[in-house]
Amino acid sequence: MASYVQDRRVPANTYPRWEYFPRNMRPPGWVEPLVAAVRAIEPRVSTVEQGTGLHSDDVLRELTPGLRQLGYAVESSRSEANRIRRPVLYGSNGRAEVAYDIDAFHDDHGIVVEVEAGRAASNNATYRDVIRASLILDAQYLVLLLPVTYRFSNRGQSASVPVFMRGLDLLSALYASQRLPLPLCGVLLVGY
Repeated sequence: MASYVQDRRVPANTYPRWEYFPRNMRPPGWVEPLVAAVRAIEPRVSTVEQGTGLHSDDVLRELTPGLRQLGYAVESSRSEANRIRRPVLYGSNGRAEVAYDIDAFHDDHGIVVEVEAGRAASNNATYRDVIRASLILDAQYLVLLLPVTYRFSNRGQSASVPVFMRGLDLLSALYASQRLPLPLCGVLLVGY
């Protein structure tokens, strides 16, 4: 088990680190099996102590068997036929005019799953995922998987970004301020 500094109420060797929002609600029953699926791939994807060099698609590929076993439809490639598209707006003749590609979806629970890697560190993918999931029809929950730390080289110097903590700060602010209420029942943030 990896060891890293986190909330004092959670043992340091707990992997993965996760938070459920809103914090005044008990996490639904689907949370623990999903967290267990992430825990099962820890040796291949953990960013806690070192960089993995994995892209978000690589992490999703590792997680796919566990998600499918739990009943999720999972994007299997970037080709049009293998994408998971969810409608946002309908237009003429009941055709979806606006739809978003997502990484996985659970129809029974209305769970949108997004896995991020480097984009979450550099270009606000976390914000985009929260807003887009909020617009998807039938979405009740968002699961956002972020690296604990994204490591990279910048002009020959090693650098890192605490991606999970940035996501945690964003969601904590959103839910605490109540100025931008989300139309979701809850958000699960998982640091891998």
